[in-house]
Amino acid sequence: MKNKTVAGVLALVAGYMGLHRFYLGQVGLGIGYIMLLPIFLITGLWFFLFIGVIDAIALFSMDQGAFDAKYNKDFEGLRDARHNRGAQRQQDRNQRYEDPKSRRYEQVAPKRAASPQKNLHLKEGKAKFVDYDYEGAIIEFNKALKIDPKSIPAHFNLACAHSLMEHKDKAFYHLDRAVALGFDDTEVIKNRDHLAFLRIQPEFLPFEANGFRLAKQLSTPQENLLDKPAPPQQTGQPDLLDQLQKLAKLKEKGLLTEEEFQVQKEKLLR
Repeated sequence: MKNKTVAGVLALVAGYMGLHRFYLGQVGLGIGYIMLLPIFLITGLWFFLFIGVIDAIALFSMDQGAFDAKYNKDFEGLRDARHNRGAQRQQDRNQRYEDPKSRRYEQVAPKRAASPQKNLHLKEGKAKFVDYDYEGAIIEFNKALKIDPKSIPAHFNLACAHSLMEHKDKAFYHLDRAVALGFDDTEVIKNRDHLAFLRIQPEFLPFEANGFRLAKQLSTPQENLLDKPAPPQQTGQPDLLDQLQKLAKLKEKGLLTEEEFQVQKEKLLR
């Protein structure tokens, strides 16, 4: 694309040689300037040297639009053609997305609602898990399950954490839930170090044979022991002691947290 300032400078510096004419694409005029130069010098018409100054003044004073219309016609046409092609491509693209029959329209996935709180608990749980804070990880993963009870990562990570804590029943329960919800990487279950405690349990072989599912589904990992009403006391105090001992054993096995133990203990002592 021709530049008006460049053309004016060429005319001012070496206009008598026609350099600005060559730059502007006027090759014929440029050659004419060169051919007439010896004649004017021989005849003593030295004012011809100032013809470039005159052309420079004309170029500098020319309006940019007039300059482009005269010397940049080809470039203007090319730019317009590119602009038209770009506009046509954008129009075709809009039609493809707006047309219900368009394949590209059908492939646009709907936006899913973000769950920053769930992701936060999963992230925090994994961080605690890596730091060997398995109890803290269990708390965070359980919070994630309260938000999304069908979270496969939460169930699987709970199975790993409970296995490391040797909470057998809870580990089997959450691993069963993860598989039921769609976790199908059996090699991970067979080889993950975090689940080594489960694999040495006698229940693991029937669990594996059943497709890594529990033969009898439990509504809670505590086997509903605490949800059943206590049988009527027949002999008074000895039966109460027996119930307290059972609660203590559940706590020792990890099936009851300290808080759950205290709640059930208070119920028995009322």
